[in-house]
Amino acid sequence: MKQIGESRGILQALGTGALTLGLLLASSAALAGNVLQDVRYAAAPGGKVDITLQFANPVGEVQAFTTDSPPRIAIDLPDTSNGLSTRRVAVGSGATSAVSAAEAGGRTRVVVDLFRPAGYTTRSSGNLLVLTVDAGSAPAAASTAMASSSDPSKRVATNIAVSNIDFRRGDNGAGRVVLRFNSDGAAADMRNEGNQVVVDVSNASLPENLRRRLDVTDFATPVQSLEPKANAGGARLVINTNGAYETMAYQTGNEYIIEITPKRGTVIGSAASSGRAAGAVSTSGGSQRYSGKPVTFNFQDVPVRTVLQLIAEESNLNVVASDTVQGNVTLRLINVPWDQALEIVLRAKQLDKRRDGNVVWVAPQKELADFEQAREDARIALETRSELASEYIPINYGNAEDIAKLLTENSKTGQSAGASGGGSASQRGFLSSRGSVSFDNRTNTLLVIDIPKKIQEIKELLNTLDRPVDQVLIEARIVVASESFARDLGAKFGVSNTDTSASGDTVRTGGFDINLPLATAAGALNLSILRPSSNLDLELSALESEGRGEVVSNPRVITSNQREAVIRQGDEIGYVTVQQTASTGGGTSVPQATVQFKEVLLELKVTPTITQDGRVYLTLAVKKDEVRNFITTPSGDVPQIQKREVSTAVLVDNGQTVVIGGVYEFKNRQDVTKIPFLADVPFLGALFRSKSRSVEKAELLIFVTPRVLQVSRR
Repeated sequence: MKQIGESRGILQALGTGALTLGLLLASSAALAGNVLQDVRYAAAPGGKVDITLQFANPVGEVQAFTTDSPPRIAIDLPDTSNGLSTRRVAVGSGATSAVSAAEAGGRTRVVVDLFRPAGYTTRSSGNLLVLTVDAGSAPAAASTAMASSSDPSKRVATNIAVSNIDFRRGDNGAGRVVLRFNSDGAAADMRNEGNQVVVDVSNASLPENLRRRLDVTDFATPVQSLEPKANAGGARLVINTNGAYETMAYQTGNEYIIEITPKRGTVIGSAASSGRAAGAVSTSGGSQRYSGKPVTFNFQDVPVRTVLQLIAEESNLNVVASDTVQGNVTLRLINVPWDQALEIVLRAKQLDKRRDGNVVWVAPQKELADFEQAREDARIALETRSELASEYIPINYGNAEDIAKLLTENSKTGQSAGASGGGSASQRGFLSSRGSVSFDNRTNTLLVIDIPKKIQEIKELLNTLDRPVDQVLIEARIVVASESFARDLGAKFGVSNTDTSASGDTVRTGGFDINLPLATAAGALNLSILRPSSNLDLELSALESEGRGEVVSNPRVITSNQREAVIRQGDEIGYVTVQQTASTGGGTSVPQATVQFKEVLLELKVTPTITQDGRVYLTLAVKKDEVRNFITTPSGDVPQIQKREVSTAVLVDNGQTVVIGGVYEFKNRQDVTKIPFLADVPFLGALFRSKSRSVEKAELLIFVTPRVLQVSRR
């Protein structure tokens, strides 16, 4: 493995602006041990500047980078030493400010400082490399990769063709387009044109069967459709989009991947997984959040290790790359978080990473998997050879048997003096494959036999679990309020005659002809009008009653957190039932009396759970019974029980009183007994009718108040 992360100077600014990379190829292969001998410049027409770099040997492969903030052009010269007599050459012409060179790590870096962003082109001839810097007014253009026609190894491939076009839904609602070619070497170029993303591949042909429009609207991404078409001997893919989006692209092997991601806050719609587009089309869910500083990379076939070095500079991390990290990658990432860019590079080259603090180890996936597997095998082997130890652990607040079950069901035993339990060949709960645990109910103690590391882990676990549990006081109030009102009016009257019998006695005939009295009257008014031969008798009766009552029941109970508590109070009401049983002699049946009982209870059943924010979740059942009256039967009086009951679950603040239930009853009754026609006569009609009216109100309310009684922890 080699540590990536050399000089920071120019590369520290690569993520702050648009970064471009090109490959400058010479007419012959690079020679090891080249020397930069001279730097000179000359003004060119149109405000351009030609910078000529002279070497001791023909120019080999070089790499160029540009930054916008500050505007610079950086050229890396591998296997080249710096032979300049001065480090900095002032130019001050056009957009060019100065040229400087520095040697580090077996290579030389030439940096062109600019007054403003400017485009550039390069050309090589023998041992000369000429860099032409434009006058500059727009952002720096991409560097032009040029090669001598005499170098057959650098000629553009002409037998490349597009083999498939795939579309997938990526993370965070992104649309992922995959252009797959029949071989490596495709030169793809992407640009944004309004609401379209255009990808041109100048050196690849497009088969006739792929020249069809693909509608991918159902995938709920910014991509609406794909339009592959031939273009001047090459291939062009037009991606139609909708809404605000961001683009990035990268190339690995024979695949060129374009990801079009909606900008944060943009809603695309609901995803639908119907249909496939030109090959394997799939949708994928999930989301990955990245927080790194945005960077812009535009690489054409650069080494993966160089990209890792740039990411290390931007992230301020120490990146350690394995010696097996090899190969090149093509990337086009615009304002992408550096951690996401790292993930893309790793995914493109089947790599993975492991992070320890500010050090990131990058290696092939299989290499990391083999390393971790070997480390795990070594740990298991060490545990297998470690000497066993015994530890007696007293349990203060919990139950030793319950904790033994928690640690493992397979190794617990229970004897009054504590006996050891056997172990199985595999890992069991918190024990190793050789460990065992037993318990002593009498002293509430655990006996653990295992390797010292596991025993320490169990003790740390028990420090968290073996703690006093908070208690809860639950107070309930059951209020039954009743109110009644009754008013009755009645009358009876009649006429009686007084006659003299033959014997001279006075005989009275007649009586109350209208008899509409009250069954129970508070009082009566009698009036008799006497005449010489007849009497008029009148009796008015009336009743008015009012009643108010209130019954308050107040059960309360204390219980531990998540433990059910029950409190009840009441009576058993006895009554007699009679059953006919046959006599022993086979004669008539004989009645057999049996005494039975009914419970009349006030009961509170509750299970409290204290939440993390200090509130109390109650699962409770409240019941209140009372004897309403007795029903008379041939075998005796049977009690009629009136029941009031509620079962519910409620979340209550500590100390807060809440009404968990209530029932309101209202009865209004009016009765009239009258003589037809006569009772309807105004004023006098009251003598020919009896009226009664009753109003009853009843209300049931149940209040609950929980109070957490915190237990001090020592």
